[in-house]
Amino acid sequence: MRPTGRLHIGHYFGALQNWVRLQNDPEYDCFYFIADWHALTSDYADTSQVAQNTIEIVTDYLAAGLDPKKCVIFQQSQIHEHAELHLLLSMVTPLSWLERVPTYKEAFENVTNKDLHTYGFLGYPCLQTADIVIYGNNLPLFVPVGEDQVSHVELSREIVRRFVVFFGKEDWAKSEKGAAKSIIASLRNRLPASAPNDPDEKTAEYLLRLVPYDERQSLLANNKVPLVEVLTEPSVLLTKTPRIPGLDGRKMSKSYGNAITLSESDDDIRKKTKVMVTDPARKRRTDPGNPDVCPVYDWHKLFSPQETLDWAAHGCRTAGIGCIECKSKMADHLIQWIAPVRERRLEYEKHPRRVLEIIDAGSKTARAEAQTTMSRVREAVFGWDKKRNEIASGNSQ
Repeated sequence: MRPTGRLHIGHYFGALQNWVRLQNDPEYDCFYFIADWHALTSDYADTSQVAQNTIEIVTDYLAAGLDPKKCVIFQQSQIHEHAELHLLLSMVTPLSWLERVPTYKEAFENVTNKDLHTYGFLGYPCLQTADIVIYGNNLPLFVPVGEDQVSHVELSREIVRRFVVFFGKEDWAKSEKGAAKSIIASLRNRLPASAPNDPDEKTAEYLLRLVPYDERQSLLANNKVPLVEVLTEPSVLLTKTPRIPGLDGRKMSKSYGNAITLSESDDDIRKKTKVMVTDPARKRRTDPGNPDVCPVYDWHKLFSPQETLDWAAHGCRTAGIGCIECKSKMADHLIQWIAPVRERRLEYEKHPRRVLEIIDAGSKTARAEAQTTMSRVREAVFGWDKKRNEIASGNSQ
């Protein structure tokens, strides 16, 4: 998450609730981080609150139930390898891929108070891809997202695929018999005088690096030549999230001023929920309503027991209860739900040094993983270990 301030209940039900579930599943090793570099893609003009907001969000992570003994919680900018991999991925990512991202276009249409004409904003999918795939060390890699974020992960898959086609080593041992000769035959007319003469795998590799990306990808696929995995393509772990409208019925967002934070006081919860929008058809107390279109009833589904849900739905449809009464009952259950979260948060607020220690320890663990990936990636791109060994053995050309 980007460090934009304290988290709200939309963050909890949209992501954190699922993150807590995943950390308790022994099938997964979970990495959760604060994307402070991503904050600069649109908020570079004022970074004065990034450090404090990072602490606030990690405090909310811990209050929501994330446990540093069960998952890795870290700060993006402490892992310098994220920036290095982002740079390498950006070298092979076509500009047109970045310009077609829907959120990029939407931002230019909707954000008028910030200058987004920067490479950082355009290239954020490359950084996002680096954030994900730098932790895929010989294990299946999953990103827990909702339906609206599937396209982001798919772009990451395309970027990784393109990177591997350029820098992945052909695994001839797992390819079809005669694959190298078939590729050479297809490209023989492009064989320069300086190319190797023997029709072997080295000749095929040499030729494959002379052709455009799409043609190279096609030749490898048609001849069933796999590539050694330099980076792991991420997969989507689809998460169903409940509808969480804001106080005004729009998407919950701090920028809209329509959210309840995880640290909200009881008094503020009651004040804010008292003015929540409801079914617009209920103009008078005696008008029946439809709970299925009412944001208050959506919140009842999150916080209230079945008995209260039934009471609210029946009372709304029959005009047996008023909206004020319905909101008050929902607020009771919201306050009951948020109390232990807020209590845990207050405990960490008293000990910010403990929060920093968790960030630093998690970042150290994450960086060790990232360094393993980058050692492999650097060798795939530049081949320095191979070159040094050649020089050491006297076989350098």
